[in-house]
Amino acid sequence: MRHWLRGAAGVILATSLSLMGCNEPLEKDERSPEPEPQSLKEVGDWEPGLLAQCPIITDGSSEAECGTLESFDLSACDAESFEALDAQGAFTMHVVSNDDPDNFNETSTLKFLPDGRVAYGTNFIMKETRVDSRTFYLSTSGTMQDGRKVRQTLVGCKAQGPNRVTGCRVTCLGGKPTYQLTFEAEKVVRRPGESESSGLSLIGEARVTHGDAVDVYVTKGHAFVVAITHVTGPGGLFVYDLSDRTSPRLVKSITFPGDSYWNGVWAKDDALYVASAAKGVIVFDISNPADPQFLHSLPGNGAINVHTVFVDGNRLYAMSPSPGTETLIFDVTNAKQPVLLNRYQVPGVDPSIATFPHDAFAQGDRLYLNHWRFGFLILDVSDPTNVVKLGEYTYPRATSHTNRVGRFGDRVIAFEGGEDWGAHLRVLDITNPAQVKLIGEYRLRPGASIHNMELAGDRLYLAHYQDGVRVLDVSRPEHPREVAYYNTWRETDPYRGLSFFDGAIGIRRPGDGYLYAIDLSRGLLIFPEP
Repeated sequence: MRHWLRGAAGVILATSLSLMGCNEPLEKDERSPEPEPQSLKEVGDWEPGLLAQCPIITDGSSEAECGTLESFDLSACDAESFEALDAQGAFTMHVVSNDDPDNFNETSTLKFLPDGRVAYGTNFIMKETRVDSRTFYLSTSGTMQDGRKVRQTLVGCKAQGPNRVTGCRVTCLGGKPTYQLTFEAEKVVRRPGESESSGLSLIGEARVTHGDAVDVYVTKGHAFVVAITHVTGPGGLFVYDLSDRTSPRLVKSITFPGDSYWNGVWAKDDALYVASAAKGVIVFDISNPADPQFLHSLPGNGAINVHTVFVDGNRLYAMSPSPGTETLIFDVTNAKQPVLLNRYQVPGVDPSIATFPHDAFAQGDRLYLNHWRFGFLILDVSDPTNVVKLGEYTYPRATSHTNRVGRFGDRVIAFEGGEDWGAHLRVLDITNPAQVKLIGEYRLRPGASIHNMELAGDRLYLAHYQDGVRVLDVSRPEHPREVAYYNTWRETDPYRGLSFFDGAIGIRRPGDGYLYAIDLSRGLLIFPEP
């Protein structure tokens, strides 16, 4: 979904889609024991430091207006390199601040439009463009309410082949540079040698009528899809009859005025739980799955943003980034009447540094919590009123976003994914929670992040944004091996290329022989399970 929380690091996505089918007990398997794993060196998702050397000239040697091409010092740049750049279509971007290039970053996009203009994210149309064999210059300007002129400019410093460019960005206010950054941008194209798919066959597809589809839960022969607000309209709940999976049929849609950011969904028995950014957890009666009936919102004492939900047994966990950066724990023995047991907040949490519970996986007495900058946390929830932290794994500039956990031989293994430029799959040995070890990784390109995952036996299913659905063999956890993929992202789909968070966002494997994915633009996609 596009589920953004805005913090010091810029626009932060947050949607998580928890998965069905992997909440069986972590039973010990009978495979041969693995050799003692060797810990890998952790370096974070991206290298700190400036990405280009092309600052605004401020020593008085130039009288050029701030933000014009002539106002940049391009002496360290490679003009000839732009001969190779294919400046069309969509690019994902990574931007770091000149003031704090080791820590402050944000993600964005560039999209070259057919009329010659360029969209920078969703906020700016760069109306002044000069992109040729020696130049990369994009700028737009306007006037503030107080009469001061404001200009946003991007200038390229070096192209690295047809699909990558680095450069500088400046915000000029009243003719003075107020904000300087550097950037790297990567074109959204299929990975070398890939076709539309390998090992996965799409048999059914259904686009939501409005909003951005972000998550799905499958039960009672129906797919319950939630969406967040988009220019196409408000988000809500969309129910599809799966009697014919080659042609999912929309049977019901529900939207609530003033409450249209529904980012996660789960079910237990005859209850459906929806994560709402305005009302917390919304509970529906799905005794008749084609016609959900609203019951109540929880915890019911004022506005609360719940971003994701996860059910394990008789426990419902609701991850809330605001206003209290807390994880709500409910007893759902009576599924339609959850009872709040605790509002757990990690000790030392500091919302000012963009740390919040984003998603989680639970199994019995363990809750595995992705807490963004705080990293991946292992919690003992045997007493839900007294949650105890057993261990953690963090990394430089962490954006811990989603996880799944399974037992492999004598080891307990966690698969953790971040959500940022360069974010990728980390494989963690958490057998001893007090000594978590990084033992493996799976990386694609830096400009396409993981969003959600599902683990079933030795298969790990990833919703990998612009790189679509990825299926990994993790029977040797240290060495994840891709065995199937489906590229869901198509540049011709509506509203593509306007956000870093675009493409495959949700994944479910409910154990009915099918794999269900959610793509932000395309909606619900159905595959026979590989």
